[in-house]
Order: sequence, then C-alpha cells, then structure tokens
Amino acid sequence: MDISFKLTDEQKMIQKLARDFAQNEIAPVAEHYDKTHEYPWPVIKKAQEMGLTVMNIPEKYGGMGLSLLEECLVNEELAWGCSGMSTAVGANTLGMLPIIIAGNEAQKEKYFGKMVDGALASYCLTEPEAGSDVAGIRTRAVRDGDHYILNGGKTFITGATVANIYTVFAYTEPEKRYNGMSCFIVERDWEGVSVGKPFDKLGQHASDTAEVLFDNVRVPVENLLGNDGDGFMIAMKVFDKSRPVVAAGAVGVARRAFEEATKYAKDRVSMGHPIWQYQAIGHMIADMAMDIEAARLLTWKAAWGVDAGERSATASAFAKAFAADMAMRVTTNAVQVFGGYGYMSEYPVEKLMRDAKIFQIYEGTSQIQRNIVVRELFRK
Repeated sequence: MDISFKLTDEQKMIQKLARDFAQNEIAPVAEHYDKTHEYPWPVIKKAQEMGLTVMNIPEKYGGMGLSLLEECLVNEELAWGCSGMSTAVGANTLGMLPIIIAGNEAQKEKYFGKMVDGALASYCLTEPEAGSDVAGIRTRAVRDGDHYILNGGKTFITGATVANIYTVFAYTEPEKRYNGMSCFIVERDWEGVSVGKPFDKLGQHASDTAEVLFDNVRVPVENLLGNDGDGFMIAMKVFDKSRPVVAAGAVGVARRAFEEATKYAKDRVSMGHPIWQYQAIGHMIADMAMDIEAARLLTWKAAWGVDAGERSATASAFAKAFAADMAMRVTTNAVQVFGGYGYMSEYPVEKLMRDAKIFQIYEGTSQIQRNIVVRELFRK
C-alpha cells in the first residue's frame, strides 16, 4: 500500500517553520493590522527573507520549490495566525502560477529572479462584470508589431497596490470566446498601468485589494505566456493549483476558531460547570473538530493529486467548497460559544468570523465549485 497520511521529516520541518512564523510574527500583530488596515510590510519582509513568498518557484531559480501539499501545510499555519496576512503572502505565489504553468525559460529566469530579489506579484483575472464567469472578461490586447496594446480593467485584485508584476488575462481574439483569451506578464511601472485605492473590506484587512487599470499599455510580444489563445486553459490550471491552498487557509482559520472556543469553554463556568460539559456546547465543539479534520483530508488529497499529475478539477472543487463553507460554519459557532463576548472585537473570534467569509467567494464561489462538481460528475 502506498497510501499514507504521515508527513515526512522534511514536511514536518516545513510545517514547524510556518507554525513558528505564524505564532511569533503574525499572531502578535494580527489585531493591529486588522484595526489599522495597513499593509503588513514588516511581516512581508520577514516572509521574503524566509522564502515564503517564493514557495512555488523551483529551487533552480532561487525559490523554495515546495510541492502543492507542502504549500498547503504552510498556508494552514499562516492563516491560523491571520488569514489577511497569509493572503498577502500567498498573492505572490498565485501571481507566479501562470508563469510556472506556461512560461518559457527566458520568462522564468527573468521574473522568478525578480521575485527572489524581493518583487511582489498579483494575479489579474477578475473584472467588474466577470468574476465567476471567467469567459466574460472584457480586457483586450491587440497585436501591434512587436507589442500588444492592452486596454481594460481588473478588480478585487489581491496585492494590487504593492505588486511590481501582474499576470494579466485579456482577449486577443474575442470572437473565439474561450479560445481567444491570452495571458501576459505586465510590469507595474510601464506607461498606462494605474492602480486604485484599496477597497474597505469586511475582513482580511491586512491584505490589500484594489483595481488595476490598463490604458494603451504596450506589452512586448515576449511577455505573452504560451501562445495566443492559451489564456483560458492557463486560468483553469491555475485554479486547480490555487484552490487547495485556499482550502488550507480556510482550515487554518477554522482551527484557530476551534482552539479559541475550546479554551473558552474550559474556562467559562455557568451554573457551576465549565460550559463544555453542557451537551449543546460540547456537541458544537465536537462538530467543529470533525469538520476541520474532514476539510484537511480533502485538501491534502486534492494537493496530492496535483503533485501526482492527476486531473484535479473535482478534488480541488471538493476541497475548496467544503473547507470554505466549513470555516464559515465553525467561526460562526465559535462566536456562539463565546456568547455576547464573541460579538465584541476585543475577543479574537469576531475577527475570525469576518475573515472567514471571503473563502466562500474568492478563487471561485462555493456555488461555482458545486457547478464544477456537477459538470465533472455528468461528464463521466
């Protein structure tokens, strides 16, 4: 039998490195960045020094070269500390995925090198009228000699205000729909690139989210990823790799909420007994533990499938939808365990509940994940 849920010594070391970073660098300042909405530069700089912003870049280019499963181990720990900061760190690995998937050697050497030297990246797909409907984007790139002229706008872009590099999806031949979409590497300082102010969000305040606009931006032909028309395929492959990592983040948030609720239920006494001894509370906490375990196993299986080269659309959708819905349920119940105190911002579960909601929305909503599952089931 080759099935095993036991981590290797190296994976345990990676997990511990991330756990220590979350406990020592992220958790102590999570409340500060949640309240101020500032970008957590000191934490990001330390993450860069440790290689956490280049986890998925191969070692030959200076990155950590982690497997997807190992990325999931790291992201669960970072999100335990603060999912806003884990999202800020993860924006870079997401932004690099199109280059990992479709980049040529020259593109990889140039842009992976920039990332290793401290550049930040953002993934630019979503538009005001095209979120779940990827094919509905309106950004255009028209060939003009040795360049493409890029026009359009992206919204809800994680890390937009701090990124130096954008991987941008645009139609080069819109009449072909899915087959007419392409993907480009765009640099922040090119003429015609502008970024809006960060949005004021419900949660994950340590992660900036903003619009990116492209006004007659001249993109060199050599910055096209793959071939004309490969964009939709690249986006779908990105999702298969990004969704398990997002699911792992949801597990981390839920685990933190579970731990906070368990500690409170031990300490809080009502009518002479710790409240965990009352079945209504005890069963709620037991459900949290079961849900977290189930979500983690789905996440690991999806990541393992990607690492093994398997087609992973269904497994990634399972993990992402279940973990996202679970995190919302667990954090809501954690607030309930705390009662009135849980609704107060001085206690951590209030923040965790706000942070959890976005997991049901970004990287494809929970409803879109179910659409994918239905499609894959009936395709068979």
